[in-house]
Amino acid sequence: MNTNRDLNYRLYVQKMNGFTRTAYQSEFEKYITVQSGDVEQVRLNFAAARKDFMAGKGQLSLHPVRNLIYHFVVSVSLTSRVCIEGGMSHDTAYTLADIYIMKADQCTECDAVINLFEEMMVDYAERMREIKKGSAISIHIRKCIDYIYENLHQNLSVKELARREHLNPSYLSKLFIKETGITIKEFVSRAKVTTAENMLRHSEFSFLDISLALGFSSQSAFISVFKKHTGLTPKQYRDRNYHSEISGYSR
Repeated sequence: MNTNRDLNYRLYVQKMNGFTRTAYQSEFEKYITVQSGDVEQVRLNFAAARKDFMAGKGQLSLHPVRNLIYHFVVSVSLTSRVCIEGGMSHDTAYTLADIYIMKADQCTECDAVINLFEEMMVDYAERMREIKKGSAISIHIRKCIDYIYENLHQNLSVKELARREHLNPSYLSKLFIKETGITIKEFVSRAKVTTAENMLRHSEFSFLDISLALGFSSQSAFISVFKKHTGLTPKQYRDRNYHSEISGYSR
């Protein structure tokens, strides 16, 4: 499909209307601010952008809300990739992007989409700030943590993690506690519960499906561990969080 005619027409109209796109460097600097974990500056940047939110942005749809949602999808995609380059796990970055795009899909008003822009960028920035704080963790422990999150469905053991890092299991256990403050077993348990919380908030997977996906021996074992960490059963947690969150973005 030859788009030269459409392109030339759009460029002409933009020039006649005095439309100027946001400079690439200026736009990219805002994403680097997110990557650096500077939450306060991200908030300040967004407060300034709110004054004329569509300034420098092209038209992607004739429908105002849909136009904003399309811009949001582009923004969250770029944000996730910049954060991956800054050290965020690709699974975390991309899954978080999926979650926010699903939230945007529920929006029916422009203000709701704009608010979601800020929430998304602050969320990524806060996560990057925590990553920067934890940068002092040794390469062995960082690699163990990445492997744990990427293999929550497996039966993760100290022996297997030590084998992968070519370390003595006893030494790895002591190093892990020293650098994270908890045992490997406790870290795995917390990681599974955190992941389960996200699945309960943002999906309709059954409790059995979630327990299987996270490597629990049974649904009852999943419920027991989840309640130990959160004080709620998976059903209670979903009832309190899933429906209320969806409705918050569909007003």
